[in-house]
Amino acid sequence: MKRLAIALTGLSALALSACASLAPYGAQQGPNGQGFSEQRIESNRYRVSYNGVGATGRVADWALVRAADLTTEQGYDWFEVTQSWTDGRPGGAGGVRPSVSIGGGSSRYGGYSASGVGVGVGLNFSGPQPTSTTLEVVLGRGQKPERPNAYDARSVQGSIPR
Repeated sequence: MKRLAIALTGLSALALSACASLAPYGAQQGPNGQGFSEQRIESNRYRVSYNGVGATGRVADWALVRAADLTTEQGYDWFEVTQSWTDGRPGGAGGVRPSVSIGGGSSRYGGYSASGVGVGVGLNFSGPQPTSTTLEVVLGRGQKPERPNAYDARSVQGSIPR
């Protein structure tokens, strides 16, 4: 019976982790969907967002890819990130994350006394969590400025896989 319970727990964890995963790179479908969206702020300034599920790193990468794609689509060569926001917790990939707790106590009842120590193991089956990255970018032509937040659009497109 214990083996069956352990097997069912493992299968449940796998099922939960399969329910929500990062969708392939693409445009956002619907208000709560995964994917990119952008908003034009000025002629060469945009707000680019990428909404996904799981670890924040991949979602942030795809926000950069979308900024690079937008840059080349608009006829520019480079972009500079002027502001960025990441919504999501570190390690947001979800899955099974064990935790351990230790406790102890003692009591006296009548002429008897007792003490004990316990160890508990907890599991988090929450699954991957929603996350998003938003970048405000300025697009430019010609030679890329030598600033840490300036990116050559074609280099980003070639270096981050989709």
